[in-house]
Amino acid sequence: MVALKTQAAAVGIRNFVAMFNAFVRSQAMQGKVRLERVTEFDRQPMALSCGPYICDEKGVRLITAGGEEIVVCPHPIMPIRRLINEDTGEERLLIAYRKGDYWRPPIPVEKSTIASAQKIIELASYGVIVTSETAKLLGTYLLKLEELNYGTLEERRSVGRLGWIGGHGFAPYIDELEFDGEANYRNLFNAVRHNGSRDKWVNAMRAVRAEKTIARIFLAASFASALLEPCGLLPFFVHAWGGTGTGKTVSLMIAASVWATPRMGEYVGTFNSTDVGQEMTAAFLNSLPYCMDELQIQAASGQKDFDRVIYKLTEGVGKIRGAKGGGLRQTATWKNCILTTGEDPILTSSSMGGASIRVIEIEAEKPVYSDLVGLCSTINQNYGFAGEEFVRHIQTTGVLERIEGIRMGYYRQLMERDGAEKQAASMSAILAADEAVTDLVFRDGNNLTVDDMAIYITKAETVSANRRALDYVWDTVARNPGKFLPIEKGPIVEIWGKRDAISVSIIKTVFDRMLYDGGYNPRTFLSW
Repeated sequence: MVALKTQAAAVGIRNFVAMFNAFVRSQAMQGKVRLERVTEFDRQPMALSCGPYICDEKGVRLITAGGEEIVVCPHPIMPIRRLINEDTGEERLLIAYRKGDYWRPPIPVEKSTIASAQKIIELASYGVIVTSETAKLLGTYLLKLEELNYGTLEERRSVGRLGWIGGHGFAPYIDELEFDGEANYRNLFNAVRHNGSRDKWVNAMRAVRAEKTIARIFLAASFASALLEPCGLLPFFVHAWGGTGTGKTVSLMIAASVWATPRMGEYVGTFNSTDVGQEMTAAFLNSLPYCMDELQIQAASGQKDFDRVIYKLTEGVGKIRGAKGGGLRQTATWKNCILTTGEDPILTSSSMGGASIRVIEIEAEKPVYSDLVGLCSTINQNYGFAGEEFVRHIQTTGVLERIEGIRMGYYRQLMERDGAEKQAASMSAILAADEAVTDLVFRDGNNLTVDDMAIYITKAETVSANRRALDYVWDTVARNPGKFLPIEKGPIVEIWGKRDAISVSIIKTVFDRMLYDGGYNPRTFLSW
């Protein structure tokens, strides 16, 4: 066919293929030949058998038994690969299509979407020309081409998220796995890459570590995020707070630059997101650090208590949701470090004890970088090398076991400093990751120590919600002396109880309201 087309062009015939196909169709209608059509799209990724369809530069058309041509799609479109998701087992078809002069990036489409005339219209948002009239025709065409070319189409394993993939390694650093996730997360997936010079990034980080800034902890926590899954640890928060100009956002960018571009809006996000958005992003990142800037965005909207956010993200399990077709959707899970910044602490005086030990809170009291502008310029142009290097290193035989042994040593030391178990486990992961990357990447001797982390340990007496509830009751009584009998002076407005030289007695309903107003449970407190 190529030789005939070339010869025809040499004698001035430019539409030889179309003429030939028309001739063959006429012969087929007379029963003289049996058609074995193949796709003939210009610059197509591959040639596929297309059965009763004509697939050429005019798009896709169906030849009916009566010889009528029906337009299925007015531009080239074809399946090029089958994808089997490692997490869900769901199968997708990777669809290639051309609009104008170039083939668009292929899109993974669920088989259930292709099989549904109502759902396949969603492809219109990607630029595919499909209407309610042609939806069924297009779905049938795509599935028919898969059927006709089942042995030809390559079948590949795929993944819709980042992080550890059982039996394969760490995405996106797995060549044999293809991304088939939601289009909304493709930009985030693509943000995890390397750019520029590894040496320039390493030298910049050595300078940061030498200044012993809060960024050392953010940097180490970013690496530690990849240890949580293999070491069986829970997610945790590292939150830096302080006034404007103290380098909090830059510390977050430094943590992001371990894995990805640190530019705001690409990998690093803000608290300007919904609960569902935060959960889905945490699940997508999975083992990579979740970086959120500007806590005050939600505080400005009236949110003062972030305990629910802390519990939700550190549990590492998403909300159970029903599926449209009945039953339950697959529950999202993740095990990563959540790195956050803001002008205010994320913990409050009424925060529950469980929230307190899930957070390592750091106050940024003054500017911490000697060359802020130069540092930002360097990490914006050079990033993404160390994360890949670290996860490849810990997959080497015996390395993870050695790091876990180091982590347990730090854990025991932190417990001796009166640390809570969960917080000590989180801090030990940071210290172990920092020691590992000091030897692997930085080689500067400026790794974190137990003393560096111990100053952020939440003491047992401050963790106890009941102890804080008792302080709250004392404060409330002290602020309202005129509400307890005997009344020494002033009008009697409301009576809360009575007092004498050694004790205070509070009316039960008043006491319950007092505790509830402070965010405490009166029954739990009285039991204590």
